[in-house]
Parts: sequence; C-alpha cells; structure tokens
Amino acid sequence: MPKTTAADSPQRSAPKYSHVPATKQWRVVDYVVTAVLGIAVGLVFWVLALSWKALELGFQAFPPSIGLIAGLWVLAGPLAAAIIRKPGAALLCELIAAIVEAVLGSHFGATVLLSGFVQGLGAELVFAAFGYRKFNLWVTSLAGLLAAAFMSVSENIMYNAEWQFGFQAAYTVCAIISGIVISGIGAWFAYRAIAKTGALSSFASGRVH
Repeated sequence: MPKTTAADSPQRSAPKYSHVPATKQWRVVDYVVTAVLGIAVGLVFWVLALSWKALELGFQAFPPSIGLIAGLWVLAGPLAAAIIRKPGAALLCELIAAIVEAVLGSHFGATVLLSGFVQGLGAELVFAAFGYRKFNLWVTSLAGLLAAAFMSVSENIMYNAEWQFGFQAAYTVCAIISGIVISGIGAWFAYRAIAKTGALSSFASGRVH
C-alpha cells in the first residue's frame, strides 16, 4: 500500500482561502461584470434622483431621516467587491454607477461623480484593510457602514450645510444604519442569491457554493 504524503492529503493541499481569487490581476470578465453591475446600480441612482423631490416630502416631518434610504446610494461598492474580489472593484463600480447617473441626467449635477468617488473609496478601504482576502457578511457590512459614513460627511458639506449640527449628526446616524442594512447586509445576500444560480461560476466568489 503506497504511503500517503502530506502533499497528497486533501486537507493539507486545499488552499487556505478557497473563496479568494488565485491572483489579484484583473481579467476581462472582471471588468465586464463590474461594468454591468455599475450600469445596473447607476440606473437605480438615476431613478432615485428623478424621484428625489417626492422622496423628500415623505421625510418632511424629520428631514435627516431621509438618511434611512442612503444605503441605496452606496450599494454598488460592497456588492461589486463581494462578487469580483479584486482590488479596486468597489471604487470602480461605484464610479461607473455615478457616471451612468450623471450621463442620464441628475439634478445633483456633476457632484455625483465626486460622491461616487468618496462612497466607493469608503467601501474600498475596508476590503483593502483585510488585504482583499476576507469576504463575509461582517466585512461587507463594515464596508457599507464606512461607505455611508463617507457619504454622509460629504453630503453634509455639499447639500446639508444649512442644517444645524444636531440634524447633520442625525442624518449621519441614519445613513450609517442604512449603509449597514442595505449596502452591507443587503449586498451580501444579493451576492449569495446570484451565486446560487451558478452565474458566478467563473469567479472565486461563485465557487464557494
């Protein structure tokens, strides 16, 4: 009977992080899927921008509470990172979404490009902090949190400057809660649902399932 070596053992030879891509180099399919995700979320941004006046009326009783839907604006970054798992995915996807919104027309004007960069950077920093080697519900939720925090600070400067500090702080809290729930937890379960269809079989994130 041949002797089994440590190299032959399935447990020893299996990669430590099977959910992490073998290389951090981008492939054509990574760019294509990131672009598709960015365009899809950008359309959501555009619809939100078109509906903004009506949305504001719904939160008129306490204006800062509109931050409770802020997670929709930072969804692209955490979702792209959970799927692509390559450096820059969160930032690139959020930027693409912002560009789509700007091209289609937004009453926020060109400032959406700056917002997209800031929001994408917030999410990107979290995944970078873990070396792009840890992708789970908690990390994605943290990315949603930081992206929303970055967004709330920039928006308090650009759009909410006339609010008193208490209102700005309340908006930030509402935005962070929304970022965790919608763009963190929501993005994670959206990724899981997509992965279960087999559509992500060419990605490390799809092979987890």
